[in-house]
Amino acid sequence: MADDLFKALADPTRRTILDELAEKSGQTLFEICSRLSMKHQLAISRQAISQHLAVLEAAGLVETRREGRYKFHELNTAPLRRGIERWLGPDTSPPEPEESTP
Repeated sequence: MADDLFKALADPTRRTILDELAEKSGQTLFEICSRLSMKHQLAISRQAISQHLAVLEAAGLVETRREGRYKFHELNTAPLRRGIERWLGPDTSPPEPEESTP
């Protein structure tokens, strides 16, 4: 699972797709293509974006749902949390002292 996660995160285009889904989850392929083209000036084919989404989905970072003819892509942050928790473990550090206000 970690290999798929890191493979998915290794590509800057996939990270940009995740950024866009973090900003607005539940986008169609058309919406994602439009945002990448207009906002990020990425000249990338619809097929290439679809392949990037497949890699993100295989890593569990993107989930899809169908409504009629449309397929919506949603960000799933659970694999990132599991990866971080794997190395950080439980938080055993003492709490930060609170600053007193005069």
